[in-house]
Amino acid sequence: MNEPYNPFDLFAYRAIVDAPRVTWPGGARIAVWVIPNIEHFHMELFANAPDVRNYSRRDYGNRVGIWRLMEVLARHKIRGTVALNAEVITHYPRIIEAAIGLGWEFMGHGLTNSTALTGMDAATERATILATRDAIIGTGQKMHGWLGPGLTETWRTLDLLAEAGATYVADWINDDLPYRMRNGLHAIPYSIELNDMPLFVNPSISIADFERRMIDAFDVLYDEGEHNGRVLGIALHPFLIGSPHRIRYLDRALAHMASHEGVWFATGAEIIAHYATLAAT
Repeated sequence: MNEPYNPFDLFAYRAIVDAPRVTWPGGARIAVWVIPNIEHFHMELFANAPDVRNYSRRDYGNRVGIWRLMEVLARHKIRGTVALNAEVITHYPRIIEAAIGLGWEFMGHGLTNSTALTGMDAATERATILATRDAIIGTGQKMHGWLGPGLTETWRTLDLLAEAGATYVADWINDDLPYRMRNGLHAIPYSIELNDMPLFVNPSISIADFERRMIDAFDVLYDEGEHNGRVLGIALHPFLIGSPHRIRYLDRALAHMASHEGVWFATGAEIIAHYATLAAT
């Protein structure tokens, strides 16, 4: 693909009111996927390195917060779709072991969140994507999906992902339903509106507001799902949502969702596989 391109080179415009009828398994109105971002940062790459404060805050998620998050999701029988830095597989095998035991999906998220795709040359980006894919294959899974570190891409990312065998990408936060891109990948609804990273940095919303926001978004999409299916993505970072003062608010929001009939808690790969089947009929 020649660069630069514009969005209409990547995918066609579709008003959601014109979207074909989407029916989720069991007649569900809404597909809910929960995305734990399990990441590895390089302390030496922080500004003013070694930045012990920022590194150790994030490391809290891998030492403590992830275990609270796993407990809450298991309580509601929700399997996470992990946005996984491949270096986590090397440095935190205990987390990988537990996630596999819970049936979580591993979605590619680069090698480390200390390095964005933006500005990478073609060879480095290709190597990064393939190394991430191969590390996930080493866990016994296929890399179906991808979320760029910081939702970053280059002009060539989507084609490189297709070459690597991915089927969906979460970087494009512009719809409440999946859609097919021109190169065959599907975009899946992700969110920075229901994402604890941008919401809990300055200026930060309260955790009670985050709970209310999750419930309000669910309620609107659930109502709209009576007429056509919807997808809700909830993006979480264990070092944030896994803090003692926040975790119960997530628990309550998920309990609210689980109390409704017609809710399909699914992984990203399951959502896209089902959607692609519908689109092919």
